[in-house]
Amino acid sequence: MKRLLLALTLATGPGMAFSAEPAAVYDMTQSLSNELATEALSVCHGMNRQGVVAVVDRGGNLVSIMRDDNVGPHNTQAAWRKAFTALSTKTPTKQLTTKAQSSPDSVNLNTVSDLLLLGGGVPVKYRGQWIGAVGMAGTGGAESDDRCSADAIKKVLGESQPQ
Repeated sequence: MKRLLLALTLATGPGMAFSAEPAAVYDMTQSLSNELATEALSVCHGMNRQGVVAVVDRGGNLVSIMRDDNVGPHNTQAAWRKAFTALSTKTPTKQLTTKAQSSPDSVNLNTVSDLLLLGGGVPVKYRGQWIGAVGMAGTGGAESDDRCSADAIKKVLGESQPQ
Protein backbone atom coordinates (compact mmCIF):
# COMPACT_ATOMS: atom_id res chain seq x y z
CA MET A 1 0.00 0.00 0.00
CA LYS A 2 2.86 2.36 0.84
CA ARG A 3 4.47 1.66 -2.54
CA LEU A 4 1.21 2.41 -4.33
CA LEU A 5 0.83 5.75 -2.52
CA LEU A 6 4.47 6.61 -3.23
CA ALA A 7 4.06 5.74 -6.91
CA LEU A 8 0.90 7.87 -7.16
CA THR A 9 2.61 10.76 -5.41
CA LEU A 10 5.62 10.62 -7.71
CA ALA A 11 3.46 10.23 -10.81
CA THR A 12 1.14 13.14 -10.03
CA GLY A 13 3.41 15.36 -7.94
CA PRO A 14 4.96 17.55 -10.68
CA GLY A 15 1.60 18.07 -12.41
CA MET A 16 -0.01 19.07 -9.17
CA ALA A 17 2.78 21.55 -8.43
CA PHE A 18 2.21 23.33 -11.74
CA SER A 19 -1.55 23.50 -11.32
CA ALA A 20 -1.19 24.99 -7.85
CA GLU A 21 0.35 28.23 -9.17
CA PRO A 22 -2.01 31.19 -9.18
CA ALA A 23 -2.95 32.61 -12.57
CA ALA A 24 -2.46 36.28 -13.42
CA VAL A 25 -5.99 37.47 -14.11
CA TYR A 26 -7.16 40.91 -15.19
CA ASP A 27 -10.66 42.06 -14.32
CA MET A 28 -13.14 44.69 -15.41
CA THR A 29 -13.02 47.08 -12.46
CA GLN A 30 -15.78 49.49 -11.55
CA SER A 31 -13.48 52.37 -12.43
CA LEU A 32 -12.60 50.99 -15.87
CA SER A 33 -16.22 50.08 -16.51
CA ASN A 34 -17.40 53.62 -15.71
CA GLU A 35 -14.68 55.10 -17.91
CA LEU A 36 -15.70 52.87 -20.84
CA ALA A 37 -19.39 53.70 -20.37
CA THR A 38 -18.74 57.44 -20.12
CA GLU A 39 -16.55 57.36 -23.22
CA ALA A 40 -19.11 55.34 -25.21
CA LEU A 41 -21.80 57.93 -24.49
CA SER A 42 -19.33 60.71 -25.34
CA VAL A 43 -18.59 59.11 -28.73
CA CYS A 44 -22.33 58.91 -29.40
CA HIS A 45 -22.87 62.52 -28.37
CA GLY A 46 -20.15 63.49 -30.87
CA MET A 47 -22.30 61.82 -33.53
CA ASN A 48 -25.42 63.65 -32.24
CA ARG A 49 -26.81 60.38 -30.92
CA GLN A 50 -28.13 59.29 -27.55
CA GLY A 51 -28.30 55.79 -26.15
CA VAL A 52 -27.73 53.31 -23.35
CA VAL A 53 -24.42 51.62 -22.60
CA ALA A 54 -23.84 48.51 -20.49
CA VAL A 55 -20.51 47.06 -19.42
CA VAL A 56 -20.12 43.49 -18.17
CA ASP A 57 -17.19 41.73 -16.51
CA ARG A 58 -15.51 38.46 -17.50
CA GLY A 59 -18.40 36.48 -15.97
CA GLY A 60 -21.11 38.42 -17.83
CA ASN A 61 -22.14 40.32 -14.69
CA LEU A 62 -23.38 43.86 -15.19
CA VAL A 63 -20.79 46.30 -13.81
CA SER A 64 -22.02 49.64 -15.20
CA ILE A 65 -25.02 50.93 -17.04
CA MET A 66 -25.56 54.51 -18.16
CA ARG A 67 -28.30 55.99 -20.25
CA ASP A 68 -29.17 59.31 -21.79
CA ASP A 69 -32.48 60.98 -21.09
CA ASN A 70 -35.48 60.02 -23.21
CA VAL A 71 -34.06 56.74 -24.52
CA GLY A 72 -36.63 53.95 -24.82
CA PRO A 73 -36.67 51.58 -21.84
CA HIS A 74 -36.19 48.47 -24.01
CA ASN A 75 -32.70 49.73 -24.89
CA THR A 76 -31.44 49.12 -21.35
CA GLN A 77 -32.04 45.38 -21.70
CA ALA A 78 -30.72 45.40 -25.26
CA ALA A 79 -27.43 47.06 -24.24
CA TRP A 80 -26.85 44.48 -21.50
CA ARG A 81 -27.69 41.56 -23.82
CA LYS A 82 -25.36 42.87 -26.53
CA ALA A 83 -22.51 43.14 -24.02
CA PHE A 84 -23.31 39.66 -22.68
CA THR A 85 -23.42 38.22 -26.20
CA ALA A 86 -20.10 39.80 -27.19
CA LEU A 87 -18.43 38.47 -24.05
CA SER A 88 -19.99 34.99 -24.31
CA THR A 89 -18.95 34.52 -27.91
CA LYS A 90 -15.77 36.63 -27.72
CA THR A 91 -16.97 38.18 -30.97
CA PRO A 92 -18.35 41.63 -31.79
CA THR A 93 -22.11 41.24 -32.18
CA LYS A 94 -22.03 42.99 -35.56
CA GLN A 95 -19.73 40.24 -36.87
CA LEU A 96 -21.72 37.50 -35.12
CA THR A 97 -24.96 38.75 -36.68
CA THR A 98 -23.48 38.60 -40.17
CA LYS A 99 -22.15 35.10 -39.52
CA ALA A 100 -25.49 33.87 -38.16
CA GLN A 101 -27.32 35.17 -41.22
CA SER A 102 -24.97 33.46 -43.65
CA SER A 103 -24.02 30.23 -41.90
CA PRO A 104 -26.31 27.27 -41.21
CA ASP A 105 -23.99 26.34 -38.34
CA SER A 106 -24.61 29.66 -36.58
CA VAL A 107 -28.21 30.49 -37.45
CA ASN A 108 -29.59 28.90 -34.27
CA LEU A 109 -27.61 31.28 -32.03
CA ASN A 110 -30.69 33.51 -31.99
CA THR A 111 -32.51 30.82 -30.01
CA VAL A 112 -30.04 30.95 -27.10
CA SER A 113 -31.49 32.79 -24.12
CA ASP A 114 -29.90 36.20 -23.38
CA LEU A 115 -27.95 36.36 -26.66
CA LEU A 116 -28.87 39.31 -28.87
CA LEU A 117 -27.65 39.26 -32.44
CA LEU A 118 -27.59 42.99 -33.17
CA GLY A 119 -24.55 45.20 -33.69
CA GLY A 120 -23.34 47.22 -30.72
CA GLY A 121 -21.67 44.65 -28.48
CA VAL A 122 -17.87 44.52 -28.43
CA PRO A 123 -15.75 42.23 -26.23
CA VAL A 124 -12.93 43.84 -24.26
CA LYS A 125 -9.53 42.20 -24.41
CA TYR A 126 -6.72 43.40 -22.15
CA ARG A 127 -3.20 41.98 -22.29
CA GLY A 128 -4.43 38.88 -24.07
CA GLN A 129 -7.35 38.20 -21.70
CA TRP A 130 -11.06 38.72 -22.25
CA ILE A 131 -12.10 40.88 -19.30
CA GLY A 132 -15.62 41.92 -20.30
CA ALA A 133 -17.61 43.67 -22.99
CA VAL A 134 -19.37 46.92 -23.85
CA GLY A 135 -22.90 46.95 -25.26
CA MET A 136 -24.59 50.00 -26.78
CA ALA A 137 -28.23 50.38 -27.80
CA GLY A 138 -30.71 53.04 -28.82
CA THR A 139 -28.44 55.26 -30.91
CA GLY A 140 -30.50 54.78 -34.06
CA GLY A 141 -29.01 51.64 -35.53
CA ALA A 142 -26.52 48.82 -35.26
CA GLU A 143 -23.77 50.75 -37.08
CA SER A 144 -23.76 53.67 -34.64
CA ASP A 145 -24.22 51.35 -31.62
CA ASP A 146 -21.18 49.39 -32.76
CA ARG A 147 -19.07 52.47 -33.41
CA CYS A 148 -19.80 53.97 -29.98
CA SER A 149 -18.72 50.75 -28.24
CA ALA A 150 -15.65 50.03 -30.36
CA ASP A 151 -14.36 53.62 -30.36
CA ALA A 152 -14.74 53.89 -26.57
CA ILE A 153 -12.72 50.71 -25.98
CA LYS A 154 -10.01 51.82 -28.37
CA LYS A 155 -9.77 55.27 -26.80
CA VAL A 156 -9.75 54.05 -23.18
CA LEU A 157 -7.51 50.98 -23.56
CA GLY A 158 -5.59 51.92 -26.69
CA GLU A 159 -5.32 48.25 -27.66
CA SER A 160 -6.45 46.71 -30.88
CA GLN A 161 -9.81 45.08 -30.25
CA PRO A 162 -11.54 42.42 -32.34
CA GLN A 163 -13.62 43.88 -35.17
